[in-house]
This record gives sequence, C-alpha cells and structure tokens, in this order.
Amino acid sequence: MNSANTLAEAFDRVREAVHAAAEGLPADDLNARIDDGANSISWLIWHLTRVQDDHMADAAGTGQVWLTEGWADRFGLPFDEEATGFGHSGDEVAAVRVDSADLLLGYYDAVHERTLDFVRGLDGRGLDRIVDEAWSPPVTLGVRLISVIAEDLQHAGQAAFVRGVRERA
Repeated sequence: MNSANTLAEAFDRVREAVHAAAEGLPADDLNARIDDGANSISWLIWHLTRVQDDHMADAAGTGQVWLTEGWADRFGLPFDEEATGFGHSGDEVAAVRVDSADLLLGYYDAVHERTLDFVRGLDGRGLDRIVDEAWSPPVTLGVRLISVIAEDLQHAGQAAFVRGVRERA
C-alpha cells in the first residue's frame, strides 16, 4: 500500500467513527452537553470537520467547503465564517446547535470527499512539502495530515463517549 492509499484508509476510518457517533441521533442528543464545561456531539463533529476543511483547503490551495459550498449559511452559526472552534468558550460551544445529524454528516461527507480527492493524488515526495513555517521544525504536509487524522479521531471518540452517556441516561 502506498502513502496515498494509507492516508485515504485513515481518513475513511475517521468517517466511520464520525458516522457511528452521530447517525440517527435526535437534536436533543446531538446538542446535549454532559456538563457545562463539556462539548456536545454537534460541536465536536462541527469542529473536527472545520479543522479538516481548513487544513485541507490550505494544503490543496483551494477554498474551504464551508464557504464554497454554502455550509456556513446552512449552519447559520453566530461566528465569523472562518471560525473553526479553536479557543471556543463554553457559550460558543453551546451556540453550535443542529436540528439533525444530516446537517453535520452532510458537511462532514463533503469535506471527506474533498480530502480523499486530494490525498489520493499525493506521492511520497509531496508529503515532504513544507506547509507551515510558524513551527520549529517547520510542518510538512505529511505531518499536517497525521495531525488532522489524530485530532479527528480524538474528537470522534469524544463524541462517541457523549453518545454512550446519553444512551445510558
């Protein structure tokens, strides 16, 4: 298996985890916070998708799906359109509310498809390209993609945990 196929497989596993955490849930469960300091499933999936969308668009030199395909308007959140959730306060987390899992998963799937299109075209040399010089050492595309996968899996796992708590309540 080459590096592009390995990355595609990793992103497919993220998709499975995201869908398992949200599919079929009513709005009350998606938007619930298990305490005032906790993140909701809605926020977790929105945030992981926003970060993936932001980072993939930057790496590919394209516009974010959030902006180019109208997802910002569909969500209607009270934030700047560029917001990804980094540094959100408890009130901002609470402001991410959806009426159905279809909205969250629709946006996630659109970003996932764009991601797969990009990573399937990569070769090993492309992964060595520097994408962020603000760090020491500078961040390569390969490191950035692994970071996105790791963060996505962490947040998808958190969303699955919240789902489990809600199902046992």
